[in-house]
Amino acid sequence: MSASVAVILVLAVGTYAFRLVGPALHGRVELPARVQELLSAGAVVLLVALLATGALTEGGGFAGWARPAGVLVGAVLAWRRAPFAVVVLGAAVATAMLRAAGVA
Repeated sequence: MSASVAVILVLAVGTYAFRLVGPALHGRVELPARVQELLSAGAVVLLVALLATGALTEGGGFAGWARPAGVLVGAVLAWRRAPFAVVVLGAAVATAMLRAAGVA
């Protein structure tokens, strides 16, 4: 067995075990309220960081102004509770129009 196959098998078993622990320990382990707050805040911070890197960078450098402007349009539409399809299309149209106008 090659090392790659062994690593894949170990990761598969670990992933399965990790997923099994949640339902198995549900109701048996009680996290303090402060820990739950920190986990929720950590998830939000992680998602914002992922959004920022995806919106602002491309190939290790700045992505230009069109993409962040499109993300901003999408964020405003989402904040105004527009349907998901409208949010996605609005962001895409805004980005495409800016790129067509010569804004990188």
